[in-house]
Amino acid sequence: MADNLKAVRTGLLQRRDELLALGKAAAASRRPVELDQTTVGRLSRMDAMQVQAMAIEAERRRSLELRRIEATLRRIDEDEYGYCVQCGEAIAAKRLALDPTTPTCIGCAGTQGTES
Repeated sequence: MADNLKAVRTGLLQRRDELLALGKAAAASRRPVELDQTTVGRLSRMDAMQVQAMAIEAERRRSLELRRIEATLRRIDEDEYGYCVQCGEAIAAKRLALDPTTPTCIGCAGTQGTES
């Protein structure tokens, strides 16, 4: 199990580095779109605005994945990795293999959003 945790940690650290590099590379795409029609035509500006919106959404998703990775790394450090954060039961190995950042067992994941 220790080797497995080491592999999970290594994979998470690599993914975190990839996401951070992608975020830096895409920073220019998230800048405000220039509104001066003398330098950029209306259709080109609309295309730029669409590209900007997609870049902002991609950054939001990267940020969410980075938060999940950081939370998972903390759980590994605290010897809580592999256990549901809601009920404390073990998370199925197949579930963790599919998504190592999942914080909940299948039972608790199924009840999320259904409680009032």
